[in-house]
Amino acid sequence: MSGRRPAPPSSAEHTLRFPELEREIAAHADETIFQSARRNGLRIVGACGGRGTCGTCVVRVIEGRIDHVHSGPPDLLNTDPIENTDKTPGPGRKKWLRACQLRVRSDCTVEVAPRSLAPVVRAEVDTDGIEEILPLDPAIITRDSTMPPASLQDNLSDADRMARAMGSEAGSAGLTLDLAAAQRLSTALRDGNWSLRTTRRGNELIDFAPTGSRSLGLAVDLGTTNIAAFLVDLENGRRVASLGIENPQSAWGADLISRINHAVRDSQAAQELRDAVVAAVNSLAHDLCQAIGVHPQRIVDAAICGNTAMQHLLLGLPVRQLGRAPFVAALRAGMDLKARDLGLAFCPGAWVHLAPGVGGFVGGDHVTALLATQDRWRDCRTSLVMDIGTNTEISLIHDGRILSASCPSGPALEGGHISCGMRAADGAIERVTIENGRIAVQTIGGLDPVGLCGSGVLDALSALRRAGIVNARGRLNDGHPDVIERDGKRAAVLAPEVYFTQDDVRAVQLAKAAIRTGVDLLLRDRGLQERNIERFIIAGAFGAYIDIASGIDIGLFPDLPAARFEQVGNAAGLGVRRMLTSLKARVKAAELAASCHYVELSTRGEFQKTFLQHIGFPADITRRPV
Repeated sequence: MSGRRPAPPSSAEHTLRFPELEREIAAHADETIFQSARRNGLRIVGACGGRGTCGTCVVRVIEGRIDHVHSGPPDLLNTDPIENTDKTPGPGRKKWLRACQLRVRSDCTVEVAPRSLAPVVRAEVDTDGIEEILPLDPAIITRDSTMPPASLQDNLSDADRMARAMGSEAGSAGLTLDLAAAQRLSTALRDGNWSLRTTRRGNELIDFAPTGSRSLGLAVDLGTTNIAAFLVDLENGRRVASLGIENPQSAWGADLISRINHAVRDSQAAQELRDAVVAAVNSLAHDLCQAIGVHPQRIVDAAICGNTAMQHLLLGLPVRQLGRAPFVAALRAGMDLKARDLGLAFCPGAWVHLAPGVGGFVGGDHVTALLATQDRWRDCRTSLVMDIGTNTEISLIHDGRILSASCPSGPALEGGHISCGMRAADGAIERVTIENGRIAVQTIGGLDPVGLCGSGVLDALSALRRAGIVNARGRLNDGHPDVIERDGKRAAVLAPEVYFTQDDVRAVQLAKAAIRTGVDLLLRDRGLQERNIERFIIAGAFGAYIDIASGIDIGLFPDLPAARFEQVGNAAGLGVRRMLTSLKARVKAAELAASCHYVELSTRGEFQKTFLQHIGFPADITRRPV
């Protein structure tokens, strides 16, 4: 490593050029390349949020001068100041470097790693092209009304005229008007030749529109990794469009703690996270409505679920207390509030229903998953519902009693904090096998491999264990032809430029040990054994694609008969859709949330001992057929 010191920071602003994206952005002197990209809405994978601890944000600086920040671990590939004028494609280029550790000192041309560019193909929507009609008992009521025009002889106010036309619907308490709806009433009446469509929520009139206008609802599953949105026709219960995108808060870290740590820095940092998710929901609403040829103002009701931290960040609630023991939420009950108060660009008078939570990090998304799966677990004496993700929630249902807990599993199982990890996008390795003693892979879309997604992470480790490449303690054996020394550490070569390193193995070990510890402690609280689980329900779009056998191989799941496992896809998304279309479902969700007994695992004395028991892998896996 060179003894030269980095050049002093320049006060100038430089230009970053990204040829693959056909983008040019401004880079401030005090920013890293990663920070400049995030500020300009340009995606570079960064599981740790730019702290320099994960190595996923790699870029190549094709041309220009850069300095290393040296905040955090030194870059594994190069720690010298760089001046690069080599524009030649291929091996002659500079190596991949961490964007979060680089500041530019001139105009630069930057190449982004392919796994940052690949578009998501699996984003929690679970549509499968199947028509879905949901039970209908909505919070809003619409009807068309016609009334005589105002005259000198009949000069009632427009609001009174409308109430008279609605007759008994006004009820003994009378109707109230949302201010934004009142501002539209006179124009809507006259433009519609004294006919209009009214939308009512309880005794409040929230919208006036031309007769025959569609009344739509938006259900949103606000996931840590992805946000899924579903547009539903509230007059017939039919889901008319679905769309999923990556949660833009990922730019501040793939895990919840990274985002919480950013939010508690100051009010501006918290607002950044809130603005990012509000903009994402508005974008989803716009694109979904555009797909069916309507304006987002036709969204007259909405329901949103997310884990505790996601809902707190959306609402602008403090999250400092969530990041430290005893991990107390600001509120747990469901909420109803105006969409405009959240900054959501729906019908101005529309309301949003936020799902209730359980406690700690077990939030509204797990409640909606329980709601969606209740027909599967309530008839068994002992069932377990698990939603695997960055924050894994588990509920053990035994004799009608529900114990719920969250496990800080982190993003490793979804490809985060994995050296070549990526989203479930074209070119992502999703299956890994051993053929004739060598590693073989299968990618999404059948394209050349560019990285490793969540289902591929489990498969890779299972295959490496079966082949004896990884031993029971998690150590890569260097005697195999597919294992190399890379940056001073062992790594299995899955494909050209795609590696599974010793650090990756450790990251998965930590994640799966946390999850199995959660299962064990909940079972212990009820005096049960793993074999007592009659139905093991795995929720989440990620959970729909993983191979159960691979999960058993590495010790993520208990070794139960395959028939006991059920993969149900994005149950939280289904549950929040039901809450959107049915007041009864909202009541049931509140009852479920209240009936769950929250168990805080991390502060229990036996947690560490149980966790260490699950760090290793099942010892007998190599005796099974490869």
